[in-house]
Amino acid sequence: MNQIGLPFDWNGQDDGTPFLVSDANRHAIRFIENWATWPIPIAILSGPSRSGRSSLGRQFAGLSGGTVMDDVEAMEEEAVFHAWNRARDSGIPLLLIASSRPADWAVQLPDLRSRLAAAPHVRLPEPDDELVRSLIETGLGRSGSAFSAEVPEWLARRIERSYAGVAAVLATLNRDSLSSGRKISVAFAKESLQRTGFLRDEEPGAVPDRNGE
Repeated sequence: MNQIGLPFDWNGQDDGTPFLVSDANRHAIRFIENWATWPIPIAILSGPSRSGRSSLGRQFAGLSGGTVMDDVEAMEEEAVFHAWNRARDSGIPLLLIASSRPADWAVQLPDLRSRLAAAPHVRLPEPDDELVRSLIETGLGRSGSAFSAEVPEWLARRIERSYAGVAAVLATLNRDSLSSGRKISVAFAKESLQRTGFLRDEEPGAVPDRNGE
């Protein structure tokens, strides 16, 4: 697992935690790093909640000196349209960030709709297996709760492969560990997550759980 030196927006905090890189998000990261090669000075970055899209926006602003409009789906269309024209006329790059793909936006202004359709777009997908494991390890390490070394791999094979899913699982385990004073072992994680419905069905050939705490 590689890292790049920008904050990963796991808890919505710009605390300097490295942004974790795998094959799942490498293309989007390279797209942001190579902003100077965009065919026009405007591009769109989309991705699910907690995927690090806002962190990449901050990285873009630092690299390019450009403008970032985050959560652009919720903005007034006129404001986005004027920002687009300013970037086009000035050459100062503009990055629009959203959760969904531009084709899914309910855009009413025809001129803005045509501009969005012509803009380069890159999407951060949900994490792959490698990134899920690293997110779990990083999240457990940041939580302050003690955990067994085998827990990240065990969880990665059994929980939903999404940023929101990983965050919800870690929040549950950390809460239950703190309230009970127990270490997060495989047995503890299974008990906690079965209660809350976070565990997927056991995979064939999965390694048997350990009983110890």
